[in-house]
Order: sequence, then C-alpha cells, then structure tokens
Amino acid sequence: MSLWVAFRKEWMEQGRSYHLLVTCIVLIFFGLTSPVLAKFTPELIAAIPTPGVTIQMASPTVADAVGQYLKNVQQFGIVLALLLTMGVVAREKERGTVAMMLVKPMRRSTFLGGKFLGLAAIFACGLILAAIGGYYYTYLLFEPVDILHWLILNVLIFVYLLVVVAVTFFCSTLSKSQIAAGGLAIVSMVIPGQIATLLGWGKYLPGELITWGARLMQGNTSASWIALGVSIGLIVVPLLAAWLVFLRQEL
Repeated sequence: MSLWVAFRKEWMEQGRSYHLLVTCIVLIFFGLTSPVLAKFTPELIAAIPTPGVTIQMASPTVADAVGQYLKNVQQFGIVLALLLTMGVVAREKERGTVAMMLVKPMRRSTFLGGKFLGLAAIFACGLILAAIGGYYYTYLLFEPVDILHWLILNVLIFVYLLVVVAVTFFCSTLSKSQIAAGGLAIVSMVIPGQIATLLGWGKYLPGELITWGARLMQGNTSASWIALGVSIGLIVVPLLAAWLVFLRQEL
C-alpha cells in the first residue's frame, strides 16, 4: 500500500473523528481574536471602576496584536499537538487495529508516514486559516503588516509545532497507552529544554523560532538558522527513532 493511500486513510479518519474540524476551529478562533484582544483589552481594563486609582495604559499597537497572536497560537497549538498525537499510534495498539492494517499489506514505515503526514496536514490547514484571520483583523484594527514576514512567521510556528508533534509521535509509538505517551512527551520536551536554557543554549532550541518570528515582525531581519536546523533535526530524529522502534515491536 502506497504512502499516498495511507495518508488519505489517515486524513479521512481525522475528518471523521472531528480532529481536523476542532483544530481548525481552535486555531482560527485565536487567529481572529488575538488582534481584537490586543485592541480592546486596555479599554476594558480602563473601564473597570477603581475608586481612587487612575489606570493609564499605552495605546495598543500592531506589535501587541502580533505578540498576542504568537502567544495564543503557540500555546494552544502545543496543547492540540499533544492531545492529537499522543494516541495516534498508541490508540491503534490498544485497539489491536495496527496488526489488521499491516496485513493489508502495508509496510510499517508507510503506516507511520501516513499518520505523521496526516497530522502535519491538519496543523497546516489550521495555521493557514489562523494566519488569514489574524492578518485580516490586524489590518482592520491596526495597520497592514508585511505579508511576506507574516507568512514566514507562520511557517516558523508550523515548524515549531511539528517538533512537538514529532516528539509526541515517537512517544506514542514507544508506549502502549495514550496517557503514558502524553506524559512521556511532556517530560521529554520540558526537562531537556529547561536544562538547555539554564546552560544558555536557548537560542539554539525550537523556541527561538518564535522569537525569530517576533523579531521579524518588528523589522529585525536577523535570522536564527541554527535553531531552525536543530528544529528540523528534532523532527527527523524522533521520526526515525519511531520507525526503528516500531519495526521491532510485537503487535
């Protein structure tokens, strides 16, 4: 069975399970509302009665809208990546459907490839919708932003989320339980990330991609190519490890 067929199967399953719909709704919601929150939150805070206290807040700018967009899409994108990926292989093993798929016949590499590409396509669709909504409302409420920089920003977010997906994907392949896969993925990302940050290596980690995007939207075109290379490595290596583990598993 070809990779394209495996991908189509996964895409249809994600559609039937509403994972695609939920991801698109969540990401487009925060894409649309982030500029709105940046615009009107100072006015709402100033409108709260505070006897004897005068609250003065700076007028919101397009930088606030971009910052709100980055924060919301990054945070909720991570949550979605963990929730959707932690059971993508482990759930199949729990149900015993993996063995049925592999006698179609389908190679194990094709099975895993179709799963990962299906997840990547879901997040691509969600981010495209979020980017369109975020750009439109930023333009409407503030001012036009550089569309090329906006595109690069969202590509960097996409790569960042794929790192989370790839690490969680490996943990899902390694584990027989969805909960165990999710917990292992969180530990695998949080603890090494904290250690690396303490050692001053934060600028080489995937989180630097978000900082790069924020700088770019402020007109600073300095790139973080090492962080991008590390991020791509953190996508490829877990996928290869998942494949090697899956080849040796008794199903």
